[in-house]
Amino acid sequence: QVQLVESGGGLVQAGGSLRLSCAASGRAFSSYVMGWFREAPEKWREFVATINWSGSSTYYADSVKGRFTISRDNANNTLYLSMNSLKPEDTAVYYCAAAPGHGDNLYVYSGTYDLWGQGTQVTVSS
Repeated sequence: QVQLVESGGGLVQAGGSLRLSCAASGRAFSSYVMGWFREAPEKWREFVATINWSGSSTYYADSVKGRFTISRDNANNTLYLSMNSLKPEDTAVYYCAAAPGHGDNLYVYSGTYDLWGQGTQVTVSS
């Protein structure tokens, strides 16, 4: 079973950039569809991006499309989220998640994922 640990969060000014990492321990990282979600205070957990097992397919929430890039390095068991042109409304705790999947499977619903990291805080100041 895969265990997930996020890092890379922090405080950044609007317009700035951050790159989040999600290190996966355990076996078979490449057999998982991976996703990023975020949760702002007093809001539901929100889908951000997802990537298939090989990294050949991705899908983004409209709110981050063109600004965020999800990627993965299966050789090093790591998932990334590169965030550019950050806005104050991007402020949230960001979580990575994993779900078994093959081919071009991509998942946008949090209930599909059965493995979650502990989260990393991203704060964007105006």
